[in-house]
Formats: sequence, C-alpha cells, structure tokens
Amino acid sequence: MAEQKQQLKHLVRVMNTDLIGTKSLNLALTKIKGVGKSFANAICVVSNIPKTMKSGTLDENQVKQITSVINNPLKFNIPLWLLNRRNDYETGADLHITKSDLDFTNDNDLKRLKKIKSYRGFRHHLGLPCRGQRTKSNFRRNKGKTSLGVKRKKKS
Repeated sequence: MAEQKQQLKHLVRVMNTDLIGTKSLNLALTKIKGVGKSFANAICVVSNIPKTMKSGTLDENQVKQITSVINNPLKFNIPLWLLNRRNDYETGADLHITKSDLDFTNDNDLKRLKKIKSYRGFRHHLGLPCRGQRTKSNFRRNKGKTSLGVKRKKKS
C-alpha cells in the first residue's frame, strides 16, 4: 500500500472561514465573505486546482495558494472586472476586499454619502430605496409600524 487514500476532512479552514469538506471547491469558496461564484472559479483556474474537487481533500500548500490568490488577485492576473472594489475612493487603487474589511468599508461609504448629503445618502438615512425603484406599492412592509389602533386611558 504505497498509495494511501487521502482522508476527507469535514471542515477546512481557509482565511478564517470554515469550508464544508464535502462540497466542491468552487461552491465551498463562496462561503468566504467577498468571494462570489465567478471569483471562486477564477481562483480555481489560476491556482490550477480542479473546481470539482472536494474541498476536504485540500492539502496545506493548496490552502496557502488559495489564500495568496484571494489576498493578491492582481498578482495572479485576475481581470479587473472581477474585483469588488475598483478605483477605491481614498487610494484610487483596484482592490479586492474580503471578510470584515468588506463590512467596514461599506459602512464608511454609507457614512460618507450621508455626511455629504447626497441623494443616495439621504435615501439610506430614511431607509428608502435609492436605485430608482417605485415606492407606491413596494417597500411598505415594515416602515414606521409602531402601534395599531387607539390607546385607551389607563383606569386609575
């Protein structure tokens, strides 16, 4: 028995995220915040790992390679249109942001829009749609429902 069958791990840790080991690598990578289906496909192509391979069979070198591709996608010639933060407002660079940095930058963008009192910032502040959707018949579900009916006086 020179060749031993590789054990399937049930959980694989990639970029501080637990990936389910029984799923294919292409689908498992989408559990990382900031990695979508097309970006996961690009990661598999660039790192020469088959995307149908189970993620539980990854070894340490492959995990390191996937992590480096996610952290530095431009170094591995991933096209710019796959990045989620092109032409950053502060630096002007093309970035791909993942994990908690994605929430942080999204919050900062919304705060900036509210601070400069742009239309989008104003709509975000009011909790209304800001991309041109109609509001007469939609977005009425949970806006301002505090109490229904008339309150009675308490008997003393």
